[in-house]
Amino acid sequence: MTGCLPPRQTHGLEETILHVHHVDDSARGGAGATRTPVRAYAWVVFALTLGLLISDYMSRQVLNAVFPLLKAAWGLSDTRLGSLSSVVAMMVGVLTFPLSVLADRWGRVRSIALMATLWSLATLGCALATNYDEMLTARALVGIGEAAYGSVGIALVLSIFPACLRSTLTAAFMAGGSFGSVLGMAFGGMVAAQFGWRWSFGAMAGFGVLLVLVFSVVVSEKRLSTGQPSGVQAVRGTPAMRASFRMLMKELFSCRSVKCAYVGSGLQLLVPGAMYAWLPSYLNRYYAMAPGKAAVCAAGFVLATGVGMICCGIATDLVSKTVPKRKWLVAVTYCLLCFVALSIAFRLPVGTVQFALIGAGMFFSAGACGPSGAMVANLTPASMHSSAFATLTLANNFLGLAPAAILTGFIADRTGLLGALQIIPFATFIAALVFLLGKRSYADDLQRLEAQRVRAAD
Repeated sequence: MTGCLPPRQTHGLEETILHVHHVDDSARGGAGATRTPVRAYAWVVFALTLGLLISDYMSRQVLNAVFPLLKAAWGLSDTRLGSLSSVVAMMVGVLTFPLSVLADRWGRVRSIALMATLWSLATLGCALATNYDEMLTARALVGIGEAAYGSVGIALVLSIFPACLRSTLTAAFMAGGSFGSVLGMAFGGMVAAQFGWRWSFGAMAGFGVLLVLVFSVVVSEKRLSTGQPSGVQAVRGTPAMRASFRMLMKELFSCRSVKCAYVGSGLQLLVPGAMYAWLPSYLNRYYAMAPGKAAVCAAGFVLATGVGMICCGIATDLVSKTVPKRKWLVAVTYCLLCFVALSIAFRLPVGTVQFALIGAGMFFSAGACGPSGAMVANLTPASMHSSAFATLTLANNFLGLAPAAILTGFIADRTGLLGALQIIPFATFIAALVFLLGKRSYADDLQRLEAQRVRAAD
């Protein structure tokens, strides 16, 4: 994308709500536009915020590495195993929006520190659980702690970087979930093999507490306020955040294209959500791998997802540099590539070819996250980005991550795990259709929203 130009100064509630990056940045300015330099402190904040997201997903996904051990220890069905994973995403889906709105008012830095402390202590509670009910309660508390972190964390990052990096930063930040899943599954599986599954949860909790302490020392609202890039105004405490609920909903669901971005992003994440939860069990059952080895091997596929998210995000920014609508086409392409690869893979016999196709499918399985995040950011006010990304997170969880594990487990109890994994990839095909629908109105929606901003400014 080209230059990041400062928006006009406006005054009043309506102006503040409407004022912000409605127009895709690739459409503003020419090749000679000036890029805003990024301070080193911004990258430090990004690294720490990303580190906490990694801790978030380590705490969330370590459970999947010990599925076979819990199944044997407590005699759980696949549906109950899946519920231990899905309850986290369900709590995230229920609470992400209200907690994100509160974070905008209370302060993002303090909110992040509190959330990370809660999920770390709840993960320690998982280590101490003695039965299914106690584990389910502890996992629910993990979800409460993690509920708003994704939306608040990315909003904090975007507030100190120029807008021309949105697809790349969004993809890189969200890829932290994949890297955290890799570490949680691989490291958790190795620890469980040596010391038992309880120590796996304990190790994740300790890592989270350590990162919270470092984040609290290094990051502060005061230092962040001095790191705003040129043309980006501070968002905490602005009148927009005190807007009525009706006005908030109007801005978050202002047009068809942003609704399609929410829904398409959520549907495409059902596939990686299911794979994260069940690949260790699939490798254990169909490849006869020991639980520890299966977890490490599955982590390799999850790593492919994280690398794919970053590569796809960078590719999206490059491809849509001069033609904003291409974001939608690349999102459609990523979804279809995932659908084709995984649909073929799980209809082949176990072996090298199946492994390769699963890896290819996982590479593209979350590729649309970067384009989706950029489209949501372009179509909503910057002063409401925590709320906008909370809405995106809600869609990601309710339509994708929350039902993924338990739905797959439910189908697996009736058709076998292989049969379930043959059905799940169809979610990405539906996501592709939704993105195509959003593409049809994207340019018109951007122009209409910019016209509203100009009228409000006048």
